[in-house]
Amino acid sequence: MNKTPLPPNDYPPDVHRIMAGDRVILLIGTAHISQHSVDLVEKVIRTEKPDAVCLELDERRYQALSDGERWQRLDLKTVIKNKQLSTLLVSLMMASYQKKLGKNLGVSPGAELLAGAQAAKEMDIPLSLCDRDIRITLRRAWKSTSLWRKAYLMSSLILGLFETQEIDEEKLEALKKQDVLTELMAEMGDSLPEMKQVLIDERDIYLAEKIKDTRGNFLVAVVGAGHVDGIKRHFPEENSGRLAEISTVPPVSRGWKTAGWLIPLIIISSLVFIAFEKGAAVAGDNLLYWILANGIPSAIGAILALAHPITTISAFAAAPITSLTPVIGAGYVTAFIQVMTRPPVVSEFERVADDMSSFTGWWRNKLLRVFLVFLLTSLGSAIGTYVGGYEIIKTLVG
Repeated sequence: MNKTPLPPNDYPPDVHRIMAGDRVILLIGTAHISQHSVDLVEKVIRTEKPDAVCLELDERRYQALSDGERWQRLDLKTVIKNKQLSTLLVSLMMASYQKKLGKNLGVSPGAELLAGAQAAKEMDIPLSLCDRDIRITLRRAWKSTSLWRKAYLMSSLILGLFETQEIDEEKLEALKKQDVLTELMAEMGDSLPEMKQVLIDERDIYLAEKIKDTRGNFLVAVVGAGHVDGIKRHFPEENSGRLAEISTVPPVSRGWKTAGWLIPLIIISSLVFIAFEKGAAVAGDNLLYWILANGIPSAIGAILALAHPITTISAFAAAPITSLTPVIGAGYVTAFIQVMTRPPVVSEFERVADDMSSFTGWWRNKLLRVFLVFLLTSLGSAIGTYVGGYEIIKTLVG
């Protein structure tokens, strides 16, 4: 289709025009919680009738936006088996925070992306999902961030969930403006540079390349305003060779693998040396101390999470064993058993974003209680490993 779009000044500044040879791309920078963005996306697509519509979505996020019954097909047991519970939790926390902002504007997060998809479908325009798989993005971000900054991020997300300050009209208007979003991205770069590199910079490259790969001479691309400058900067570059690199999750480094097995090796070796040097009875006492030091805090964590009694017993039994292997942690074992004994129902999945912002909601919602079980039993096991290991080493060198 040969078509010349309207000049950029016929649209608000949120619409940018990229020229690439004989191709024209109208790049719409949106706020994910703005009715203005919803209206603008629909207007541009229906007016311009492009060859294709590109969206800042991957297949998983697109299904989450467009499929109201998606929770019925989520296999939580598989999520736990694949050790993706942390990724799911962070994703839900971010979604909950966005949803709370959206309530002040009367718009669901991502409504402009869904509007773009619906307009394209109604007009029989091909749809191109141009974002990187959200699971890869979150896992790359998590692996690239130090332990201290992980704690900073999680504490910021938690505080954001329980923030009750009302957002006034001035702040609501500011949320819609590109310069404010860009400023927020810059702030992330100052406090969490590795996180910004993965969440923003890498995705700018990925989005630019996927938009370029979309067939058609006249495209409309809908992305968050914070990505506009990066996409425009990378669009003339040839970065297709980098896609494979930024689309994979880095493996655990050899150093971390070694460290993961080092603690169990030290504990088991110490117990063996204690048995030879000080007798089997002393070694037995230290082994019992290890079991109790790991089992009791982990079980207390389960109790604090109001876990099923079987989950609590499993926490006590699993923690002394899982602490001696980096393959699986006590939190994953107890979360799996909690799901088996008290499975969340669909309605709890659907209201999880609302329940997250309420302190009591974490215990009332059985899905969130699974996360509590996972977190608190993991914390208990970590405390037990330190306390139990300290006692064994003290006995060995004492």
